[in-house]
Amino acid sequence: MKGLNFLKRINSWVVYFILTSIVAGIIISSNFLIQHLRSKETERIKSLATAMRYLQDTDVDSRFSELALYVISENEDLPIIVTNKKREVLESRGISEEILKDKEKLKAKMTEMENKYPPFEIQLPDFNNQYLYYDNSDLMNYLRYYPLLLAIFISLYLVFSFWFLRLLKKTDEGFVWAGLAKETAHQIGTPLSSMIGWVEIMKLEDENGMGVKELEMDVNRLKTISERFSKIGSIPTLNDLDINETVQQNFDYLKSRISTKVEFTLRKTYEPVLVPHSQILMSWVIENLVKNAVDAMKGEGKLELSLYKKNKNVYIDVTDTGCGMTKQQIRNAFKPGFSTKKRGWGLGLSLTKRVVSEYHKGDVRIANSEVGKGTTFRIILKEEQKS
Repeated sequence: MKGLNFLKRINSWVVYFILTSIVAGIIISSNFLIQHLRSKETERIKSLATAMRYLQDTDVDSRFSELALYVISENEDLPIIVTNKKREVLESRGISEEILKDKEKLKAKMTEMENKYPPFEIQLPDFNNQYLYYDNSDLMNYLRYYPLLLAIFISLYLVFSFWFLRLLKKTDEGFVWAGLAKETAHQIGTPLSSMIGWVEIMKLEDENGMGVKELEMDVNRLKTISERFSKIGSIPTLNDLDINETVQQNFDYLKSRISTKVEFTLRKTYEPVLVPHSQILMSWVIENLVKNAVDAMKGEGKLELSLYKKNKNVYIDVTDTGCGMTKQQIRNAFKPGFSTKKRGWGLGLSLTKRVVSEYHKGDVRIANSEVGKGTTFRIILKEEQKS
């Protein structure tokens, strides 16, 4: 399993580096292409101007005239306007009839072309030189938008990179927490087996003793905790249905274990509330939230556990009258490693989030918190749909 996870991460990085190389290649080759096309466009204009000059020179060999005609025909996609010294149009190509018939539009077009590129002067033998105004070909006009498209593409890639790196980080964190949880379960298992044996020996001496019964309850609880940790990183079977029963069992157990200075109450429906869930893992979630609430109240205050239904969802609220949380603490509460306790590891809430969201397809959030007044943690689960 570890080898498979390692290979998945290696494959992810390979894909990332391949995509990065492709993007870098596109950017570099695109810049070379645009520069090359621009230089070629300028050369084509020079060739066209030279060809037009030779074509009007009566002393030029006929073979040069044929070559000039060929050069002109090969550059038909270039919009041009040829004028005399008085800026009177002698010839045009690639210019719409609407512009040519309107003097003001024609003048504006020539000014626009002149602002982009200085006109070429066609020197003729009779000194009646002509001027060649030109503009970009359709291809170059399309390439004007290329930098914008490239910028959008790069932006999307950067967003993807940010998402990808965050995903890798979350995956690595998940492997760390899952490994730590499984190792914890393994470490608990050895002394727990011994404790179970000693409980059985004690029952032979005094089966109905209060101490034996309480010890047996706590040993069974330790077994449950060990099972919880061992299930982290595995896909649990959601074969328990009545979430009402799970909440009630947790309330009964926790009420007898937390401080008597905490007024612990339960509000719930008394009819079955069917939610596919793992009782072992969901009990852990509830217990973790309750213990956090008790810590926030420093072992004294009011604590309420509520279960209710709304819009086909099932809600479990854990409300305390503790110290509350700041906005920054609320933002970071479920991040691995974050803890407000001096000796806290920051594991509880992050694993709680994972159990609820990944395994039960629900959500856990801080519904409300106010510094000095208390906090409400809310678990949201989907009620089983009756067919």
